[in-house]
Amino acid sequence: MNPANPPASDVSLTHPDRLYWPDEGVTKRNLSEYYAAVWPFMAPYLVNRPLSLLRLPAGIKSHQRFFQKHGWKGMNPHIEEIADPQDADGEKLLRISGFDGLVALVQSAALEIHPWGTTTDHWETPDMIIMDLDPGEDVVWSAVISAALDVKARLEARGLAAFVKTSGGKGLHVVTPLAPKAGWAEVKDFAHSLAESMSADAPEKYLATATKAKRGGHINIDYLRNGRGSTAVAPYSTRARPGAPVSMPLDWSDLKELSGPAAFTLANVPQRLETRPRDPWGDFFDAAVPLQ
Repeated sequence: MNPANPPASDVSLTHPDRLYWPDEGVTKRNLSEYYAAVWPFMAPYLVNRPLSLLRLPAGIKSHQRFFQKHGWKGMNPHIEEIADPQDADGEKLLRISGFDGLVALVQSAALEIHPWGTTTDHWETPDMIIMDLDPGEDVVWSAVISAALDVKARLEARGLAAFVKTSGGKGLHVVTPLAPKAGWAEVKDFAHSLAESMSADAPEKYLATATKAKRGGHINIDYLRNGRGSTAVAPYSTRARPGAPVSMPLDWSDLKELSGPAAFTLANVPQRLETRPRDPWGDFFDAAVPLQ
C-alpha cells in the first residue's frame, strides 16, 4: 500500500546528514523520506490541527529539547501560526496544511508531533476520543492488550467505533472517531467516566489516575488527552526514543502477533505499508458518529 509516487517538497533540508537517532544511523534526510512514505496515511490526523512539537535539534542523545506549541524565530513559513479563538491575549498556535509543512517540521528537528483531537475548522468540537493505556513497569504486555480490548468493548457497547495504535512508548492508544458535535467538556467527561468504570470494575488492574505511587502492577487509563489543548502523539509520528519507534495504526487482529509497544520503527514501517492488504484505519472518519 506504499504510494508509488511519494510526495515531493519545495522545503530544503540543511545538513541532511545530521543524525537524529545516532545509534540507528537515522538522519534528517531519512526522517523526511520516511514521512514521504507515510504521508497519505498520516495526513488526515495532522493537517489543519493545532500542534505541539518535541524538538531536539542535536538528536535524541542531546539534553537540548523543547516541547513547543508556539512559533520561534526563523520558523519556516510552511509551519503556520493561527490564533487560538479562546485566547484573550491572541496567542498563536502552530499547524501545517500540507506535506511541505511536515518537511519543515523535519527541518526544525520536530522528532515527535502531537496534534489536538480536533481541526481548526471546528476548534471547540473534538473529532476523536483518545484513551491512552499506560502500564506500570511490572505490567506484562498481554495485560495491555487485554485492557485495549476491554476499552474497545465498552466503546462499542455505547455505539462508538474503536481503533488501536501503538503509542511508540510503553502502551497502546484506543482511538474513537467522533462526528464533531459535542464540546470538549462533554468529551472529556465521557472519557473520564470510561476510565473510572474500568478502575471500579477491576481495581487490581486499572487506575483512572496518574498517581505514580500507585502505578505498580496497574495500567493507568489516561483520559486526560481529551481536554481542550491536550494532545497525543500523531499516528505514524516517530518518538524521540532509542530505536526510532513509531506510533503505528493497527488492525485489532494484529495485536495477537504484536511483541511489544515499540515493535514498529522508522526502519520497518515503510515495508509494512507495502505488504499489508489494507489500511486498518482507512475508514476511521467514515465510522464517526456523535457522542451520545
